[in-house]
Amino acid sequence: MLTLNLAYVIKLTTGIFCAGALGLVLNRKNILVAIMCIELLLLAVNFNFIAFSIYLDDMFGSVFVLFVLTIAASESALGLAILTVYYKLKSSILLEPIKNNKFKI
Repeated sequence: MLTLNLAYVIKLTTGIFCAGALGLVLNRKNILVAIMCIELLLLAVNFNFIAFSIYLDDMFGSVFVLFVLTIAASESALGLAILTVYYKLKSSILLEPIKNNKFKI
């Protein structure tokens, strides 16, 4: 039987979530880093859902993780597609022109 130390899992997911949030807040220039930080946030939440699903012996957490992973995959694919088109137009993926809304297509 699998034993699960819930305090360890919560500490681990808190660390992953804080790393993703800190990376998202401190990122000023690169869109790819922002997308990866959002994926880290979703990974931490999914890991919590799985841990509590195992701990509570309930299936709803695992099913919810499947939905979140589906949304995260589509968000990543759409974000990278938009980024690819933007790079083809501007030859740059810097965030500053997008933040300041000073770009022309």
